[in-house]
Amino acid sequence: MNKFQGTGVALVTPFNTDGSVDYNGLKNLINHLIDGGIDYLVSLGTTGETATMTKDEKKKVWAYTAEINDNRLPLVAGIGGNNTLAVAEDIKAFDTTGYSAILSVSPYYNKPTQEGIYQHYKYLAEISPLDLILYNVPGRTMSNMSPETTCRLAYDFKNIIATKEASGSFDQFNQIIRDKPEDFLLISGDDPITLPMIALGASGIISVVGNALPKQFSDMIRQCLTGDFKAATPAHLSLVEFTRLAFAEGNPAGIKAALKHLGVCGDTVRLPLVKASDALTNAIVKEIEKISTVA
Repeated sequence: MNKFQGTGVALVTPFNTDGSVDYNGLKNLINHLIDGGIDYLVSLGTTGETATMTKDEKKKVWAYTAEINDNRLPLVAGIGGNNTLAVAEDIKAFDTTGYSAILSVSPYYNKPTQEGIYQHYKYLAEISPLDLILYNVPGRTMSNMSPETTCRLAYDFKNIIATKEASGSFDQFNQIIRDKPEDFLLISGDDPITLPMIALGASGIISVVGNALPKQFSDMIRQCLTGDFKAATPAHLSLVEFTRLAFAEGNPAGIKAALKHLGVCGDTVRLPLVKASDALTNAIVKEIEKISTVA
């Protein structure tokens, strides 16, 4: 089985109440996820609030994550941005110890053409010491990486091994599955639609919800990957409301509220994000208790 099949989790970055990085909370989170049976970790994706972190903080978090993981699971680093040359310099400066791949979000805000997106990833692929996973999330970047561009990159660069697709477009998923190289992976970037994506041929998920409920989520994904959708469907449906609540006031405020309730880490986020409201937190807690009773 490919190391990036199954359930990957985009780690939140725990913060202390003074806003500093909570390394004890990060250790708890990593062990919580590994004990929960997930398949790989993604350090400092956008769920990790990377937009609010300094380069020095990122360097320390990456190193600490690799140290605590201790090669127990494959590890991916999130390194992206909308300045190609700056992203390339960050990749060149990255200490790859303990890491297997880099997840790099498609350039945001600039709204590049498809050729611009292709040339951005071409530049990164030619300098990257690790395999690359593309990341298409139009709702945040305000531009969509087309299936044609995704597959063009997949065929042209052997070190571009997968795409995390969060477009929500099944027409797009269909085209990628139909046209991609056989060994190129389509990874879900949306928790709620992972089951039907796997039914189409996706290899799994890079999840947010899995931060809080790693066992429930990864068990469901494993059932999907073995083709047992009849067994997976009740678990999938039991997570629908929790997933809705987790994103109701933005990511990662909701999932951090869940993690605080579970005793894994605190719920502090950095501005401009704010903590989940009391009403949402109470609803999340009730849903976790409901899921735990069913499980």
